[in-house]
Amino acid sequence: MRMPKTRSGSEPDLHAVIEALAKASTALSEMPLGRRDFPSRTALASLVEDLRALLFPGYFGASELKADTLRYHLGACMDRVAHGLSEQIQRGLMATDATCVDCGDRAQALARAFLAKLPEVRHLLATDIQAGFEGDPAATSPEEVLFSYPGLLAVTSQRLAHELLKLGVPLLPRMITEHAHSLTGIDIHPGAQIGERFFIDHGTGVVIGETCIIGRNVRIYQGVTLGAKSFPLDAEGHPIKGVPRHPVVEDDVIVYSNATILGRITLGKGSAIGGNVWLTRSVPPGSIITQANEKDGMPS
Repeated sequence: MRMPKTRSGSEPDLHAVIEALAKASTALSEMPLGRRDFPSRTALASLVEDLRALLFPGYFGASELKADTLRYHLGACMDRVAHGLSEQIQRGLMATDATCVDCGDRAQALARAFLAKLPEVRHLLATDIQAGFEGDPAATSPEEVLFSYPGLLAVTSQRLAHELLKLGVPLLPRMITEHAHSLTGIDIHPGAQIGERFFIDHGTGVVIGETCIIGRNVRIYQGVTLGAKSFPLDAEGHPIKGVPRHPVVEDDVIVYSNATILGRITLGKGSAIGGNVWLTRSVPPGSIITQANEKDGMPS
Protein backbone atom coordinates (compact mmCIF):
# COMPACT_ATOMS: atom_id res chain seq x y z
CA MET A 1 0.00 0.00 0.00
CA ARG A 2 1.35 3.43 -0.93
CA MET A 3 1.99 5.87 1.87
CA PRO A 4 -0.07 9.09 1.70
CA LYS A 5 1.74 12.14 0.47
CA THR A 6 2.30 15.17 2.64
CA ARG A 7 1.26 18.68 1.76
CA SER A 8 3.82 21.37 1.12
CA GLY A 9 5.93 21.80 4.20
CA SER A 10 5.75 19.31 7.07
CA GLU A 11 1.98 19.21 7.61
CA PRO A 12 0.56 15.75 6.71
CA ASP A 13 -2.40 15.47 4.37
CA LEU A 14 -5.00 13.81 6.62
CA HIS A 15 -7.48 13.54 3.76
CA ALA A 16 -4.98 11.30 1.98
CA VAL A 17 -4.56 9.27 5.15
CA ILE A 18 -8.33 8.73 5.36
CA GLU A 19 -8.46 7.71 1.70
CA ALA A 20 -5.62 5.21 2.17
CA LEU A 21 -7.28 3.68 5.26
CA ALA A 22 -10.64 3.44 3.48
CA LYS A 23 -9.07 1.61 0.53
CA ALA A 24 -7.21 -0.76 2.86
CA SER A 25 -10.40 -1.50 4.78
CA THR A 26 -12.50 -2.28 1.71
CA ALA A 27 -9.72 -4.55 0.44
CA LEU A 28 -10.11 -6.86 3.46
CA SER A 29 -13.23 -8.49 2.09
CA GLU A 30 -15.35 -8.63 -1.01
CA MET A 31 -18.43 -8.38 1.20
CA PRO A 32 -20.23 -5.00 0.99
CA LEU A 33 -19.40 -2.73 3.91
CA GLY A 34 -23.00 -2.66 5.13
CA ARG A 35 -22.98 -6.45 5.60
CA ARG A 36 -20.02 -6.37 7.98
CA ASP A 37 -21.97 -5.84 11.19
CA PHE A 38 -19.55 -7.58 13.54
CA PRO A 39 -20.43 -8.86 17.01
CA SER A 40 -19.71 -6.52 19.89
CA ARG A 41 -16.98 -7.69 22.25
CA THR A 42 -18.44 -5.56 25.04
CA ALA A 43 -21.95 -6.93 24.57
CA LEU A 44 -20.65 -10.48 24.39
CA ALA A 45 -18.67 -10.10 27.63
CA SER A 46 -21.83 -8.82 29.30
CA LEU A 47 -23.79 -11.80 27.94
CA VAL A 48 -21.27 -14.22 29.44
CA GLU A 49 -21.84 -12.59 32.83
CA ASP A 50 -25.60 -12.96 32.37
CA LEU A 51 -25.08 -16.61 31.46
CA ARG A 52 -23.09 -17.12 34.65
CA ALA A 53 -26.02 -15.59 36.54
CA LEU A 54 -28.34 -18.11 34.84
CA LEU A 55 -26.05 -21.00 35.69
CA PHE A 56 -25.38 -19.90 39.27
CA PRO A 57 -28.23 -17.61 40.37
CA GLY A 58 -27.51 -15.77 43.58
CA TYR A 59 -23.78 -16.20 43.12
CA PHE A 60 -23.59 -13.95 40.06
CA GLY A 61 -25.98 -11.20 39.07
CA ALA A 62 -28.69 -10.39 41.61
CA SER A 63 -27.59 -11.66 45.02
CA GLU A 64 -30.79 -11.17 47.04
CA LEU A 65 -32.83 -14.08 45.73
CA LYS A 66 -35.45 -16.15 47.49
CA ALA A 67 -37.17 -19.38 46.52
CA ASP A 68 -40.36 -17.57 45.53
CA THR A 69 -38.51 -15.09 43.28
CA LEU A 70 -35.96 -17.48 41.75
CA ARG A 71 -38.03 -18.49 38.73
CA TYR A 72 -39.03 -14.90 38.01
CA HIS A 73 -35.37 -13.89 38.13
CA LEU A 74 -34.31 -16.76 35.88
CA GLY A 75 -37.09 -16.00 33.40
CA ALA A 76 -36.16 -12.33 33.16
CA CYS A 77 -32.48 -13.15 32.80
CA MET A 78 -33.22 -15.83 30.18
CA ASP A 79 -35.28 -13.38 28.13
CA ARG A 80 -32.48 -10.82 28.24
CA VAL A 81 -29.87 -13.38 27.23
CA ALA A 82 -32.02 -14.82 24.44
CA HIS A 83 -32.55 -11.38 22.90
CA GLY A 84 -28.94 -10.25 23.26
CA LEU A 85 -27.46 -13.54 22.09
CA SER A 86 -29.72 -13.65 19.04
CA GLU A 87 -28.51 -10.20 18.06
CA GLN A 88 -24.84 -11.13 18.43
CA ILE A 89 -25.29 -14.40 16.54
CA GLN A 90 -27.04 -12.51 13.75
CA ARG A 91 -24.13 -10.09 13.58
CA GLY A 92 -21.74 -13.01 13.34
CA LEU A 93 -23.75 -14.63 10.57
CA MET A 94 -23.93 -11.41 8.59
CA ALA A 95 -20.22 -10.77 8.99
CA THR A 96 -19.22 -14.18 7.66
CA ASP A 97 -21.91 -15.05 5.10
CA ALA A 98 -22.59 -12.59 2.30
CA THR A 99 -25.54 -14.71 1.07
CA CYS A 100 -27.34 -14.81 4.43
CA VAL A 101 -30.93 -13.80 3.76
CA ASP A 102 -32.57 -15.29 6.87
CA CYS A 103 -29.98 -14.37 9.47
CA GLY A 104 -32.55 -13.16 11.98
CA ASP A 105 -34.55 -16.39 12.03
CA ARG A 106 -31.41 -18.52 12.04
CA ALA A 107 -29.94 -16.53 14.90
CA GLN A 108 -33.05 -16.94 17.03
CA ALA A 109 -33.13 -20.69 16.40
CA LEU A 110 -29.43 -21.02 17.25
CA ALA A 111 -29.85 -18.98 20.43
CA ARG A 112 -32.73 -21.21 21.58
CA ALA A 113 -30.78 -24.37 20.79
CA PHE A 114 -27.83 -23.04 22.79
CA LEU A 115 -29.96 -22.08 25.78
CA ALA A 116 -31.42 -25.59 25.83
CA LYS A 117 -27.89 -26.86 26.55
CA LEU A 118 -27.46 -24.78 29.72
CA PRO A 119 -28.61 -27.51 32.18
CA GLU A 120 -25.97 -29.85 30.72
CA VAL A 121 -23.30 -27.15 31.01
CA ARG A 122 -24.42 -26.44 34.59
CA HIS A 123 -23.97 -30.12 35.49
CA LEU A 124 -20.46 -30.21 34.04
CA LEU A 125 -19.43 -27.03 35.84
CA ALA A 126 -20.72 -28.40 39.14
CA THR A 127 -18.34 -31.34 38.73
CA ASP A 128 -15.48 -28.95 37.86
CA ILE A 129 -16.14 -26.95 41.03
CA GLN A 130 -16.15 -30.08 43.16
CA ALA A 131 -12.92 -31.27 41.53
CA GLY A 132 -11.32 -27.92 42.33
CA PHE A 133 -12.41 -28.08 45.94
CA GLU A 134 -11.20 -31.65 46.36
CA GLY A 135 -7.99 -31.13 44.38
CA ASP A 136 -6.70 -28.01 46.11
CA PRO A 137 -5.93 -28.23 49.85
CA ALA A 138 -5.99 -24.42 49.98
CA ALA A 139 -9.64 -24.25 48.87
CA THR A 140 -11.87 -23.63 51.88
CA SER A 141 -15.18 -24.31 50.11
CA PRO A 142 -16.70 -25.03 46.68
CA GLU A 143 -17.98 -21.43 46.72
CA GLU A 144 -14.41 -20.17 46.91
CA VAL A 145 -13.58 -22.11 43.75
CA LEU A 146 -16.64 -20.72 42.01
CA PHE A 147 -16.00 -17.12 42.99
CA SER A 148 -12.23 -16.90 42.91
CA TYR A 149 -10.46 -19.44 40.73
CA PRO A 150 -9.36 -18.24 37.29
CA GLY A 151 -9.34 -21.83 36.03
CA LEU A 152 -13.06 -22.13 36.71
CA LEU A 153 -13.76 -18.85 34.92
CA ALA A 154 -11.79 -20.02 31.88
CA VAL A 155 -13.47 -23.43 31.84
CA THR A 156 -16.93 -21.84 32.19
CA SER A 157 -16.29 -19.66 29.15
CA GLN A 158 -14.90 -22.60 27.20
CA ARG A 159 -17.85 -24.87 27.97
CA LEU A 160 -20.28 -22.16 26.84
CA ALA A 161 -18.24 -21.39 23.73
CA HIS A 162 -17.95 -25.11 22.91
CA GLU A 163 -21.72 -25.45 22.71
CA LEU A 164 -21.95 -22.46 20.38
CA LEU A 165 -19.20 -23.93 18.21
CA LYS A 166 -21.00 -27.27 17.94
CA LEU A 167 -24.06 -25.41 16.69
CA GLY A 168 -22.00 -23.77 13.95
CA VAL A 169 -22.17 -20.23 15.35
CA PRO A 170 -19.37 -18.18 13.75
CA LEU A 171 -16.97 -15.79 15.54
CA LEU A 172 -18.65 -15.79 18.95
CA PRO A 173 -17.05 -18.96 20.39
CA ARG A 174 -13.49 -17.74 19.85
CA MET A 175 -14.39 -14.24 21.03
CA ILE A 176 -15.70 -15.70 24.30
CA THR A 177 -12.64 -17.83 25.01
CA GLU A 178 -10.23 -15.06 24.04
CA HIS A 179 -11.98 -12.69 26.44
CA ALA A 180 -11.49 -15.27 29.20
CA HIS A 181 -7.87 -15.65 28.04
CA SER A 182 -7.32 -11.91 28.50
CA LEU A 183 -8.76 -12.08 32.03
CA THR A 184 -7.08 -15.26 33.26
CA GLY A 185 -4.01 -15.96 31.12
CA ILE A 186 -5.57 -19.34 30.29
CA ASP A 187 -6.04 -20.08 26.57
CA ILE A 188 -8.53 -22.88 25.83
CA HIS A 189 -9.77 -23.23 22.28
CA PRO A 190 -13.57 -23.62 22.06
CA GLY A 191 -13.10 -26.75 19.96
CA ALA A 192 -11.42 -28.73 22.74
CA GLN A 193 -13.52 -31.59 24.12
CA ILE A 194 -13.35 -31.64 27.91
CA GLY A 195 -14.88 -34.23 30.22
CA GLU A 196 -16.34 -33.68 33.66
CA ARG A 197 -14.37 -32.92 36.84
CA PHE A 198 -11.75 -30.85 35.00
CA PHE A 199 -9.54 -28.71 37.23
CA ILE A 200 -6.91 -26.14 36.27
CA ASP A 201 -4.92 -25.13 39.36
CA HIS A 202 -3.32 -21.65 39.35
CA GLY A 203 -3.63 -21.66 35.57
CA THR A 204 -1.56 -18.78 34.19
CA GLY A 205 0.03 -19.72 30.89
CA VAL A 206 -2.07 -22.83 30.22
CA VAL A 207 -2.72 -23.51 26.51
CA ILE A 208 -5.17 -26.16 25.30
CA GLY A 209 -5.45 -26.61 21.54
CA GLU A 210 -8.45 -26.94 19.26
CA THR A 211 -8.49 -30.73 18.77
CA CYS A 212 -7.56 -31.77 22.31
CA ILE A 213 -9.70 -34.47 23.87
CA ILE A 214 -9.60 -34.46 27.66
CA GLY A 215 -11.21 -37.22 29.68
CA ARG A 216 -12.80 -37.29 33.10
CA ASN A 217 -11.12 -36.15 36.31
CA VAL A 218 -8.08 -34.51 34.71
CA ARG A 219 -6.00 -31.95 36.57
CA ILE A 220 -3.41 -29.61 35.06
CA TYR A 221 -1.24 -26.88 36.51
CA GLN A 222 0.11 -23.53 35.41
CA GLY A 223 2.16 -23.22 32.25
CA VAL A 224 0.99 -26.51 30.72
CA THR A 225 0.75 -26.64 26.93
CA LEU A 226 -1.38 -29.23 25.16
CA GLY A 227 -0.34 -28.23 21.66
CA ALA A 228 0.58 -29.33 18.15
CA LYS A 229 3.96 -30.22 16.70
CA SER A 230 3.38 -29.01 13.15
CA PHE A 231 0.64 -28.09 10.74
CA PRO A 232 -0.15 -30.28 7.72
CA LEU A 233 -0.23 -28.22 4.53
CA ASP A 234 -2.25 -28.57 1.36
CA ALA A 235 -0.80 -28.53 -2.17
CA GLU A 236 -0.63 -24.73 -2.11
CA GLY A 237 1.18 -24.60 1.22
CA HIS A 238 -1.80 -23.52 3.32
CA PRO A 239 -2.55 -25.17 6.69
CA ILE A 240 -5.22 -27.88 6.52
CA LYS A 241 -7.96 -27.02 8.98
CA GLY A 242 -9.64 -29.39 11.42
CA VAL A 243 -7.03 -32.17 11.36
CA PRO A 244 -6.56 -33.83 14.80
CA ARG A 245 -3.18 -32.55 15.93
CA HIS A 246 -3.40 -32.08 19.70
CA PRO A 247 -3.09 -34.58 22.57
CA VAL A 248 -5.67 -37.00 23.87
CA VAL A 249 -5.64 -36.99 27.68
CA GLU A 250 -7.40 -39.99 29.19
CA ASP A 251 -9.21 -40.14 32.54
CA ASP A 252 -7.49 -39.43 35.87
CA VAL A 253 -4.35 -37.83 34.38
CA ILE A 254 -2.34 -35.13 36.18
CA VAL A 255 -0.05 -32.81 34.24
CA TYR A 256 2.24 -30.71 36.42
CA SER A 257 3.46 -27.18 35.84
CA ASN A 258 5.18 -26.09 32.63
CA ALA A 259 4.94 -29.48 30.94
CA THR A 260 4.72 -29.28 27.14
CA ILE A 261 2.73 -32.06 25.46
CA LEU A 262 2.76 -31.86 21.66
CA GLY A 263 1.10 -33.73 18.81
CA ARG A 264 -1.69 -36.25 18.45
CA ILE A 265 -0.40 -38.46 21.23
CA THR A 266 -2.24 -40.17 24.08
CA LEU A 267 -1.60 -39.81 27.77
CA GLY A 268 -2.86 -43.09 29.18
CA LYS A 269 -5.38 -43.28 32.01
CA GLY A 270 -4.02 -42.50 35.45
CA SER A 271 -0.68 -41.15 34.23
CA ALA A 272 1.26 -38.33 35.88
CA ILE A 273 3.40 -35.99 33.76
CA GLY A 274 6.06 -34.17 35.76
CA GLY A 275 6.90 -30.49 35.70
CA ASN A 276 8.88 -29.07 32.76
CA VAL A 277 8.63 -32.32 30.78
CA TRP A 278 8.74 -32.06 26.97
CA LEU A 279 6.69 -34.95 25.59
CA THR A 280 5.96 -35.90 21.97
CA ARG A 281 5.18 -39.61 22.37
CA SER A 282 2.22 -41.50 23.73
CA VAL A 283 2.52 -43.06 27.16
CA PRO A 284 0.61 -46.12 28.44
CA PRO A 285 -1.86 -46.03 31.33
CA GLY A 286 -0.34 -45.52 34.74
CA SER A 287 2.87 -43.91 33.47
CA ILE A 288 4.95 -41.56 35.59
CA ILE A 289 6.98 -39.30 33.29
CA THR A 290 9.73 -37.07 34.64
CA GLN A 291 12.50 -35.05 33.07
CA ALA A 292 14.98 -37.70 34.19
CA ASN A 293 13.39 -40.73 32.59
CA GLU A 294 12.61 -38.81 29.40
CA LYS A 295 16.22 -37.64 29.11
CA ASP A 296 17.61 -41.12 29.72
CA GLY A 297 15.16 -42.79 27.36
CA MET A 298 13.94 -45.05 30.14
CA PRO A 299 10.56 -46.75 29.75
CA SER A 300 7.82 -45.15 31.79
